Amino acid sequence: MRAFMDKDFLLETETAKHLFHDYAEQMPLVDYHCHISPQEIYENRRFNNLTEVWLGGRNPDGSYFGDHYKWRVMRSNGVPEDYITGDRPDYERYLKFVEALQMAIGNPMYHWCNLELRKFFGFEKPLTSETAEEAWNYCNDRLQHDPDLTVRGIIAKANVAMIGTTDDPTDSLEWHRKIAEDPTITVRVCPSFRPDKAVNISKPGFAEYIGRLAASVGKERLESAQEVMDALVERLEFFVASGCRASDHGLDYVPFRPASGEEVSAVFRRAMAGECISTEDAEKYQTAVLLCLGRAYHRLGTVMQIHYSCLRNMNTRMYRRLGPDTGFDMIAQNTCGGEIAAFLSALDENGECPRTILYSLNPADNEQLGTLIGCFQSDEVPGKIQHGSAWWFNDTKSGMEAQMKSLANLGLLGNFVGMLTDSRSFLSYARHDYFRRIFCNLVGNWVENGEYPDHEAVLKRIVEGVSYRNAARYFNL
Repeated sequence: MRAFMDKDFLLETETAKHLFHDYAEQMPLVDYHCHISPQEIYENRRFNNLTEVWLGGRNPDGSYFGDHYKWRVMRSNGVPEDYITGDRPDYERYLKFVEALQMAIGNPMYHWCNLELRKFFGFEKPLTSETAEEAWNYCNDRLQHDPDLTVRGIIAKANVAMIGTTDDPTDSLEWHRKIAEDPTITVRVCPSFRPDKAVNISKPGFAEYIGRLAASVGKERLESAQEVMDALVERLEFFVASGCRASDHGLDYVPFRPASGEEVSAVFRRAMAGECISTEDAEKYQTAVLLCLGRAYHRLGTVMQIHYSCLRNMNTRMYRRLGPDTGFDMIAQNTCGGEIAAFLSALDENGECPRTILYSLNPADNEQLGTLIGCFQSDEVPGKIQHGSAWWFNDTKSGMEAQMKSLANLGLLGNFVGMLTDSRSFLSYARHDYFRRIFCNLVGNWVENGEYPDHEAVLKRIVEGVSYRNAARYFNL
């Protein structure tokens, strides 16, 4: 029996161990999509205890922040909500999480948490109810006193080269500016353009948001869909001037319903007047905005990321109580591959298709995406159109393997831009270690099975590329 989570954790062959320890483990990481706070980076926040790092709490405005992956684990163990997002003492909340975590055999959360304790704190005992108090005291002492366990210390310890935060177009980017002006901050922290609220015309709060967008470009109001698109492009240009490398779109599904400018503006005016918008009309507006932004991304050298096929906030009672992004989302089944292809083709028609990463929350879409991306590659950069890493509910061991095997079967795994955290926790950089071990094990097995030659130089190039170099090239670092 192998020891739990030893140095060769998840590495089944000698080739896998060699590839991980000699190549992948040494590489910097590019966390090109996450939800961490640039303010906390600038202020170099020091957390008081593991609960603050892992479970979060409540913002001054009453909204909730934290790792909803962990919240779901606790709810699945029957933990009362007061211990999850409520005001119970931090130590009690932590103990309830540890009790639930012990039941998470086969869940990546079990691996992630233990990896975080080992990687950042040097606590190597498995986290159990028996070791919970010892881990709490040991890790909290280090969080409060160790200079390497402030936010910036954690980032440095993880060898992070670039962080792509997620930012609204109306954001002033004040904290990004302060970070850029601070010579003591060596990691590159780039804002990412997230215009969902301006795209989702049928969702509550659209008209109010358009008012904020108008104010961000110095106008009292935006009178037409074209003015909305002009404002978004103006804000995108500001983001790019502030170091933006990527955009991100969180869509229920990707629409493609081209319409005339007059039709699109008529839809916009009705929405601003508070009228109910049909699905077909909403898609006309969304298509126009997405095409406009796609062209702007190409012109400005910005990567377009599209995440889709999620049903959000499915528990109405808990949504009313806690708001969005609190752990009540699920996989959707949206068959929009044809619309994605038509959208990219429309951009490609005049050479305006940007570098694009596509993520579906539905793993049944792996093969569809694997074939779709091959339709729009070019000599602009290897792997210009990417099948994004296993996202959200799929970033499990089996989910990562399935995504990478699909990409290998249908495309070029060697040009993959690799892992991202998509997380709100600074300790989540351990997920890159998890991914690299799974990737090296996959490659190592292929080599030892005689399915790929033991060609040292090429294997080194592939492993270092997927671990770091491909993303550094793709995002122009």
